[in-house]
Amino acid sequence: MKFADRVTNLEISGIRKIFEAAGPDAISLALGQPDFDTPVHIKEAAIQAIRDGKTGYTQNSGIPELREAISQKFRRENNLNYTSSEIIVCAGASEALNIAMQALVNPGDRVVYTDPGFVSYGALAELAGGVPVPVPLGKDLKIDLDQTCEAMDGTRLIVLNSPSNPTGMVESEETIRGIVEFADDQGTLVISDEVYEHFIYGGKHYSAALYGDNVITINATSKTYAMTGWRLGLLAAPFEIVEECLKVHQYTIACASSISQYAALAAYNGDQGVVRAMRDEYHARRDLMAGGLKEMGFDFTVPEGAFYLFVPMTAEQLEAIISAGVIIVPGTAFGAQGTGFARISYAASQDALKEALNRIRNVV
Repeated sequence: MKFADRVTNLEISGIRKIFEAAGPDAISLALGQPDFDTPVHIKEAAIQAIRDGKTGYTQNSGIPELREAISQKFRRENNLNYTSSEIIVCAGASEALNIAMQALVNPGDRVVYTDPGFVSYGALAELAGGVPVPVPLGKDLKIDLDQTCEAMDGTRLIVLNSPSNPTGMVESEETIRGIVEFADDQGTLVISDEVYEHFIYGGKHYSAALYGDNVITINATSKTYAMTGWRLGLLAAPFEIVEECLKVHQYTIACASSISQYAALAAYNGDQGVVRAMRDEYHARRDLMAGGLKEMGFDFTVPEGAFYLFVPMTAEQLEAIISAGVIIVPGTAFGAQGTGFARISYAASQDALKEALNRIRNVV
């Protein structure tokens, strides 16, 4: 059987491999999956939408009231002025990333992203026919501005992700502004993946689109509202970019789930206190997990955002921890520069994290 080169050249995500291999008694700290239930008012909105028969196709770009609610969210939270016509409602941030790559990358185009970085960036660049260009992070696991700008020479696209998956680091305004402005001078477009924007425990989130019109902003309800399975994300950009991305979206999925869209409408228009409560709990979990690991002698920078620790460890330590039934992800899943690290998600209950620390303490 012969398959397309663009598929055979790719590997299945290392995160999914580890997760799916976990035993029944394992504590999984592998996925970026909030353990919180979707807030009640969001679930009730979805149930009501089903009762009201809102189960058909929607406009390709999403129901107008949701796009308007997202537009208002951008004004309120990010000081960005995207109109509803500059927004596409997608099947998660994953689809938003894919349609942006498909619409913007030609065969042979260079796509820059950080190493370590989220597993999808390089894979989606390849699927679009582009050339992945991973750029190593600095020693502090933050973007090296000079090195990144140097790598942007002749580049079509650069992907920013702050707060970061897998490192949890939050980039400074100086770095984000510097990359956007340099990219603009080079004729390079910027994809800004901001799905963890609300989970910051030190520092501040800066949306890349504040500093230039060459930015495609991607976000989702998945992390913010504990809605991973609802598959509801968004892409926002100047209309000329949105118009081309919409073609790919239209012929790929037609529209995002109607029921998920009505749930997201309730999320964006409803009580945001639920988000702050989740953030505070993640903060406590971060401190619990980081403190426990440091007591065992692990030496790492405590991240300011997301819900991951990126911890240096030997291959023997990693194997022992996984064998003890604590499922974590080898840093190599996120790029060559992740060698000698592991990503540990603390999107699990404090009881689960305490048990995980006990198991780790017994084997390292």
